[in-house]
Amino acid sequence: MSATPQNTDNQELDLSQISRKIGEFFEGISNKIFKGILFIKRNIVWVGALFVLGLGLGIYLDKTNKVYNHQIIVTPNFGSVDYLYAKVDLINSKVKESDTLFLRDVVGIKNPKSFKGIEVEPITDVYKFIENKTQNFELIKLLAEDGDIKKIVNETLTSKNYPYHLISYSTNGLTSDEATTKPLMAFLNNSEYFLKVYKEYNKNITIKMAKNDSIISQIDAFLNSFNNTVNGSQKSDKLIYYNENSQLGDIIKTKDALLNEQGIHRLELVNLDKIIKDSSITLNIKNTKKINGKMKLVLPLFFVGMFIFFSFLKRYYNNQMAKIKV
Repeated sequence: MSATPQNTDNQELDLSQISRKIGEFFEGISNKIFKGILFIKRNIVWVGALFVLGLGLGIYLDKTNKVYNHQIIVTPNFGSVDYLYAKVDLINSKVKESDTLFLRDVVGIKNPKSFKGIEVEPITDVYKFIENKTQNFELIKLLAEDGDIKKIVNETLTSKNYPYHLISYSTNGLTSDEATTKPLMAFLNNSEYFLKVYKEYNKNITIKMAKNDSIISQIDAFLNSFNNTVNGSQKSDKLIYYNENSQLGDIIKTKDALLNEQGIHRLELVNLDKIIKDSSITLNIKNTKKINGKMKLVLPLFFVGMFIFFSFLKRYYNNQMAKIKV
């Protein structure tokens, strides 16, 4: 069924109206751009002055207000993970309260006014979490059966038990080990309870190592005696065989196990000499996030933008007042 002449005329009318509105839209944009150019031309002195002022002030602020990030990789020993996080939260709360007396007198930070904030987060390392710890491996397997493994390894319950944690803090201007890092670590390691645990733990390791050394000496004496007996016997020209189940083989295995245990204990004495053990310190990483170091770009645009905004606001006010008077 063919379209009637009236329907055809209506379609042509609709298309012409759409075409006209599109043309008016683009013409409106063109007019606004032209008015903007005229506005800048009329106020070129003000726009130029504000741009130069913002540029100069931005350069000055970028040079004087430099923010630096600092990082410390630590290992909380003796079950002190929650203690570490509580201490860091305490420091951060004092920073937010601008409690410079606490930061200077209690924590020991040399220039507390420049200290901007601190946080701690676990370093995700599943392999270290399950290394030589069968129970941790079984825990990960059990949790993974009922959920996403990626989510599990990053959730607070699991991640807080990772061996390494990253302490991050920032300062206005450069800092040094003496000014911030050493006072922070001294504050974090100041716990009467964990100091007692630390002393007892290291005392137990020392006693265990002494006993292991005594057993190793006894084994060495026995092996030397056995060797002398064999060399002095009439059968010394014959080979002596023993299998893994023999008493001599068990003794040699015991000595080997004790030597490995002694090596582990020596490493423990190195890694467990503090409640919160720092293993890596990186200072003075320039912060370029957000607007840090970009004020020479931000301020000129901000000043010019505010000038344009208030100019149009003033124009709108005058137009509305004129309408009211009429």
